[in-house]
Amino acid sequence: MILASCKQEKKELIHDNILLKEWTGPYGGVPAFDQINIKDIKPAMLKGMELKLKEIDAIANNKELATFENTIVEMERAGAEFDRVNKYYGVLSSNMSTPEFREIKTELSPVLSEFNSKISQNEKLFQRIKTVYEASLENPLPTDQQRVLNLTYKRFEMNGAKLSPQKKARYTTINKELSSLYTKFSNNVLHDEENYVTYLNASQLDGLPEEFIKSAAKTATDKGQEGMYAITNTRSSIDPFLTYSNERDLRKLVFNNYYSRGDNGDDYDNNKLVAKILKLRRERVELLGYKNYAEWRLQDRMAKTPEKAMELMEAVWPAAIARVAEEVKDMQAVADKNGDQITIAPWDYRFYAEKVRKEKYDLDSDEVKQYLQLDKLTEAMHYVAGRLFNYQFTPLPRGTVPVFHDDVKVWEVTNKTTEENIGLWYLDPYAREGKRSGAWANQYRSYSTFDGKKNVLASNNSNFVKPAPGEALLVSWDDATTFFHEFGHALHFFSANVKYPTLNGGVRDYTEFQSQLLERWLLTDDVINNYLVHKKNGQPMPAELITKIKNAATFNKGFITTEYLASAIMDMKFHLADPSNIDVDKFERETLTELNMPKELPMRHRTPHFSHVFSGESYATAYYGYIWADVLTADASEAFAEAPGGFYDEEMANKLIKYLFAPRNAIDPAKAYRLFRGRDAKIEALMKDRGFSVAK
Repeated sequence: MILASCKQEKKELIHDNILLKEWTGPYGGVPAFDQINIKDIKPAMLKGMELKLKEIDAIANNKELATFENTIVEMERAGAEFDRVNKYYGVLSSNMSTPEFREIKTELSPVLSEFNSKISQNEKLFQRIKTVYEASLENPLPTDQQRVLNLTYKRFEMNGAKLSPQKKARYTTINKELSSLYTKFSNNVLHDEENYVTYLNASQLDGLPEEFIKSAAKTATDKGQEGMYAITNTRSSIDPFLTYSNERDLRKLVFNNYYSRGDNGDDYDNNKLVAKILKLRRERVELLGYKNYAEWRLQDRMAKTPEKAMELMEAVWPAAIARVAEEVKDMQAVADKNGDQITIAPWDYRFYAEKVRKEKYDLDSDEVKQYLQLDKLTEAMHYVAGRLFNYQFTPLPRGTVPVFHDDVKVWEVTNKTTEENIGLWYLDPYAREGKRSGAWANQYRSYSTFDGKKNVLASNNSNFVKPAPGEALLVSWDDATTFFHEFGHALHFFSANVKYPTLNGGVRDYTEFQSQLLERWLLTDDVINNYLVHKKNGQPMPAELITKIKNAATFNKGFITTEYLASAIMDMKFHLADPSNIDVDKFERETLTELNMPKELPMRHRTPHFSHVFSGESYATAYYGYIWADVLTADASEAFAEAPGGFYDEEMANKLIKYLFAPRNAIDPAKAYRLFRGRDAKIEALMKDRGFSVAK
């Protein structure tokens, strides 16, 4: 009767709110992105939560003996309406966050937290899960069902299902408070990104590439500053400025604006928020019996313990900072030779590194950039996907499916042999107000077969500065690498071959591996010779330039490794420290001093704007995952390099899909890697890959 009532209520609301409706149209149904209205978001989210909770209660109150089918499978099925509206909510949050939406998000954050707690701490539901789990210890289920069950049981256990009623109440309260703090943190960072824009006049452009100047002019015009040039407070804007601008005082200004996000001593300062977050996270895991947040968080990751994660980072750190010392020495020598009379400071690093690159390797980043057109890089990624995964990407005419912004393009993904539809790929490449910084991948619908086969709707999102009309969008080598990286996530989504939605989840220190591995195909001859062509004459990149790029493969690895590792180590140390009276700014400074952090460069993400870690929890004590995954990447790359067909070896590609991409989380990651490689990955591959010395 309860289930029948839920179904009747669903029918009644079909005409009420577009965001709750089933997706219709071609390709298995697509989101109605063109019909998103801010006023619909809050009521749709509230109704979606209400409907899912009713379905969960129906499962929990089922009088029949708990089984995998009537408990776990029904949980996999529950909440379709909520899942749909939550996709729209996520798009607005990441890609289209207006001040009006931020107010709604602030209101909904604690409600969403309470909603999640009502599920994870539903005593009757957990008892049914526990019944099925304990029965499986005596009579194991088929492999994929057992994996779903184990993951579900562990998720509930880690989120307070075994707590007493009093502790559950406190756990829920902490989660609600944290959710509000995460939203406030994120909004503060976004505020500082939008409001600290540096406007230049024509006399302040010395050294900047022509394409960058044109883009900066367009951005200024779009912001109502005709005749000026805008340096926005995002990485895609500040990186090229810090690399090429000859105006040292302006470099310092732009640098400080960027690295001071969330740390300006005003109403948008995040330091006190971080302190509160750390205290609440510690209190919450202590309720569960853990010493610290890191111990709780890493138990279901590849690393298993914070000590294991720190062991890896501490093994790489000395070699990284030693390389920085060498890089700084080279840069200082160039500055001295030029008579610049300066000591290398953080706002000088990119600028003088570029000069060293030219001197040591005769390699000019701007020259390389002329061959890195975003449209051609997109074609290159599709080519790689065709060779490795047998996918065909076909662009859809504008208007074929709805999009949430005119900048978004869509491709149909099919199997080249069977022409079967795999899904759709959405690309949102440009920066704009209301869009969070960085690059990321999403899936609007994941693959599963337990309720009929569902195809994949995946997206890649970047923050490239939009080029002037008629101009090709040229990107840096680092940005091209990131573009391939995020596409690796999309391919991981598309290649999934799992029955149950839960198995589409990921293990944070493993899911970056597949995307990092795909970066390696950017440097393959097939890509270089066919897609890295000059923007003006279409000629392929000359052999001598390719040689220079490969010779410089380990150039600046000290900077790249150190700026990242400093953030990863800081993330871990913050969550291992006693948070009771923590001074966030002081802790950051003192920890970096203890690490002998080179004064010539910053962390990649300073604490007050470290959104990975403090605007949510998916990366908290997990930012180390990139270096963990890069050990796997370097080791797997060696396997491809040694194969008869190199990076396009058919047998290796088949193993790649079978063991590393298709299973998603259906196989324990460590076991999956051993099936692919025949052994565990070795750190020596990473050290060699970065050109670092390996300890004997």
